[in-house]
Amino acid sequence: CLSFCLQCKEFTFHTGYEALVQRLLDGRKMCKDVEDLLKQRAQAEERYGKELIQIARKAGGQTEINTLKAAFERLKQQIESVGNSHIQLAVMLKDELKGIEEFRERQKEQRKKYESAMERMQKSKLSHYKKTMESKKTYEQKCKEADEAEQSFERTSASGNQKQTEKSQNKAKQCRDAANEAENVYKQNIEQLDKVRTEWEQEHIKTCEVFQLQECDRITILRNSLWVHCNQLSMQCVKDDELYEEVRVSLENCVVESDIDYFIKTKMTGTQPPDAIGYENYYSREPNRSNSSPTQSCGMMKRFSGLLHGSSKNHTESAIPSAPPLATELFVSVCGFVPPPPPPAEKTDVVYASVFVNEQAGITSSQDYRVLYDYTAQNVDELDISEGDIVVVIEENEDGWWTAERNGQRGFVPGSYLKKL
Repeated sequence: CLSFCLQCKEFTFHTGYEALVQRLLDGRKMCKDVEDLLKQRAQAEERYGKELIQIARKAGGQTEINTLKAAFERLKQQIESVGNSHIQLAVMLKDELKGIEEFRERQKEQRKKYESAMERMQKSKLSHYKKTMESKKTYEQKCKEADEAEQSFERTSASGNQKQTEKSQNKAKQCRDAANEAENVYKQNIEQLDKVRTEWEQEHIKTCEVFQLQECDRITILRNSLWVHCNQLSMQCVKDDELYEEVRVSLENCVVESDIDYFIKTKMTGTQPPDAIGYENYYSREPNRSNSSPTQSCGMMKRFSGLLHGSSKNHTESAIPSAPPLATELFVSVCGFVPPPPPPAEKTDVVYASVFVNEQAGITSSQDYRVLYDYTAQNVDELDISEGDIVVVIEENEDGWWTAERNGQRGFVPGSYLKKL
C-alpha cells in the first residue's frame, strides 16, 4: 500500500518523508498526552477514595440508637466501600497507563531502526548526486574545450601553415579524448546514481509502509484505551449507585415509632415522678436519733431527668415541648431516678421509682475491677468503658452507680458491669 508514501519531485528534497516522520512524532506526543490524562485521573481517583475512607471512619454516630443507628452504620460502610472501589479504579487506570507507555516505547524503537536506514540511504543518494553533478560539469567543460580546439584547427588549416596546422590538430585530438573520457565518467556516475536512487526508493516505500502500520496501531490503541476508560468510569458510577441503594434500603427500614419505643424500653425508670419531700419537725424526732445507726430514708436520688420541673442536671432551664402520646410516655418514663442498666445478658422489665439509699453514701476505698460489658456514657458525668478494661472504683453507691476512674478520667458506671479482681 503506497497511500502513506508522500513523494517529492525534487531529487534532493525529502519533504514527503519528513512530513511522515513529523506525523509519527506528533502521534508520540499524543500518546504522552493520553498517558498524562490517565495518570492524573488515577491520582484523583486514589485521593478521592482515601478521603472517602477517612470520612467514613471519622463519621461517629455512636450516640444514636436502633434503626437510625443501623442505617447510619450502613451508610458509613458503603462510603468506605465506595472509597475502596475508587482506589481499585485508580489501580486499573495505572495498568492501562503502563500498557500505553510500553506500546509507545516499542514504536519508538521500531521507528528508530527504519529512520537510521533511511538516513543512510538519503546520505548515499545525495553524495552520488553531488558526484554526478560534478562529473557532468567536467564533461560539459571538456566538450566546450574540444569544440574550441577543433574550430581552431579548422582556422589554422585554412591559413596553409603546415607546422601550426599539425599543432592545432594534436590539441584538438587531445581535447576530444578528454571530453570522451569525461563523458564516460559522467555516464558511470549516472548509472551509479540511478542504482542508488532505486535502492532509496525501495527503502522509502518499505519505511512508509511500516510507518503507516505504526500509525494505524497507534490510533487503534488510543481509541480502545479511551473507550475502556469511559467504560470503567460508567461501571464505577453503576457500582456506586448499587452501594448507595443498599443505604436507601436500610433507611426504608428506619421507623420513628420503633426508635422511640426502643428508647422507652431501654431507659424507662418509672411511670410516676418521685413523691414530694415532706416537712419534718426537728423537735418531734426521737432523742437518740443522732446516736443510732443510720436509718433508711427515701431521699433525693442522685440522677434526675433534665425534664423534671423544667431543670436539667446542670441546673439549666429547659422547656418541655408538646408531643404526641408516645413522646409524653417517653418523657414521663425517663423523669426521676435513672438506675444503672442491667448487664446485657439479662433482660428485665423492672419499673424503677423511688429508691431507698443509706445516708452514709458509699464505700470510699479504691479497688481494681475488670469491666465485663461495654457501656457508652449517656450523660456528661458518666464514663465510657469497654469489655476487658481495668478501672479503679472510687466509691460504690447503693443506687447501683459506682464512681470509677480510668486513664485519669472519672465518672459514673453501672456497678453490675464490673467484677472485682
